[in-house]
Amino acid sequence: MKADITFGIHAISTLLNRDPARVRRLLVLQGRRDKRLQVLLERAEQAGIAVKVVPKAKLDEMAQGVHQGVVAETTPLQAGNEKDLEALLESLQGPALLLVLDGVTDPHNLGACLRTADAAGVQAVIAPKDKSAPLNATAVKVACGAAEAVPYIQVTNLARTLQLLQQYGIWITGTAGEASHDLYEADLEGPMALVMGAEGKGMRRLTREHCDQLVRIPMVGEVSSLNVSVATGVCLFEIVRRRKGALS
Repeated sequence: MKADITFGIHAISTLLNRDPARVRRLLVLQGRRDKRLQVLLERAEQAGIAVKVVPKAKLDEMAQGVHQGVVAETTPLQAGNEKDLEALLESLQGPALLLVLDGVTDPHNLGACLRTADAAGVQAVIAPKDKSAPLNATAVKVACGAAEAVPYIQVTNLARTLQLLQQYGIWITGTAGEASHDLYEADLEGPMALVMGAEGKGMRRLTREHCDQLVRIPMVGEVSSLNVSVATGVCLFEIVRRRKGALS
């Protein structure tokens, strides 16, 4: 199987902590000997992972981004599927909080959404297999360890998946600029899946039709929309705030 790569101190540190078996070897920058890298090397040695010292040009060639002097060759991180989603739904502890991305194709946005999802306690991120960002090295790097912590599940039919979530008692909340309900006035308590559409285009029609409610983020400036990862953070942490308030 062709090796994938993970790059950056934090992403590789998380990988070594959570799933060291995926790491085939580390490639580190020739001449770098700082404390953060030394910690990674010690973890790699404990896990029996080979380390190779290489020049900067080699790391630059392998990593399409800021590698911070270290790259890990890994077995590819695989997205989950419908069976994985059903298993997750059956084993959930506490009320569901899921994130659904409809038409988000930029790996940078996927990585940022995964990072925010992890911070907000989301149990899984769901996306259609077609016209969605891949879980590649860029997404993993931007996620800063969240790609290994939050399952990314790609499904064949998103509308059917939303129906499945509803059968589990999960309320589907979609976001749309033209929605009549304000995010801060909407019902955001209980088991929930938050659906975010692609920037500009928004959710597809069929996805929108399967939502239980549509909400909008109030905009008071000149811009008409936010980057999808920023909008995701605004919505998820409003849900988190509501849940904390309900428990207090």
